Amino acid sequence: MSSPLIVERRGKILEVTINRPKANAIDAPTSRIMGETFAKFRDDPELRVAILTGSGEKFFCPGWDLKAAAEGEAPDSDYGVGGFGGLQELPGLNKPVIAAVNGIAFGGGFEIMISADIIIAADHATFALPEINSGTLADAATIKLPRRIPYHVAMELLFTGRRMDAHEAKQWGIVNEIVTQPNLMIRAREVAAMLAEGPPLVFAAIKETVRETERLTVQEAFDLVTKRKLKTVDTLYASDDQKEGARAFAEKRKPVWKGR
Repeated sequence: MSSPLIVERRGKILEVTINRPKANAIDAPTSRIMGETFAKFRDDPELRVAILTGSGEKFFCPGWDLKAAAEGEAPDSDYGVGGFGGLQELPGLNKPVIAAVNGIAFGGGFEIMISADIIIAADHATFALPEINSGTLADAATIKLPRRIPYHVAMELLFTGRRMDAHEAKQWGIVNEIVTQPNLMIRAREVAAMLAEGPPLVFAAIKETVRETERLTVQEAFDLVTKRKLKTVDTLYASDDQKEGARAFAEKRKPVWKGR
């Protein structure tokens, strides 16, 4: 049996392609493999950035594999260390992830997409949360989406299951950038290459700070950061990279980040 993922290392960048014809739907075994893949990415000091995309030009991912569901796979199955799709609940993922959306991103595919940090969409991509039509909760989207876009827009998408095109998605800040299909991976790789040369300890501190302060008051968040109660922030402030950044600025040169 062929792997449901195509995984390729490009220097400091890991590219992960969902490859499950015809639609790149995800069942529990695929989800567990995705979790293992992103956990290895998280733990590999040589890898700095990941790109997640889908094979073909029609589907990024339509979400849960309904064929597997019809055969008895329950919605509360063991989806692995990162939850459904490997990204939604993966603990300690403090590296940038780019979603390169090559087509339809529905349901769980939409939810995986918004688990990325930067989203680049092909101009024909479409988005929806159709779970409402099958009497199922779009759990991750229900938790995350009202925190990221206007409440009433999020609730409309959840309540109606309607489709949204790439331009509307960009209008509401769901995607960062729209490109033509031939330029999708070109652009995703350009952004990944830029991030791969950036300061990994700062990226880690940014991601942990955002994650851990999301539900705190402003003062509670400041206390957490300024008193170095977050591991990544404490590591950053004590690092050689922190000193290198200051030296490079004073010397008017490009810093050399070592990740330590």
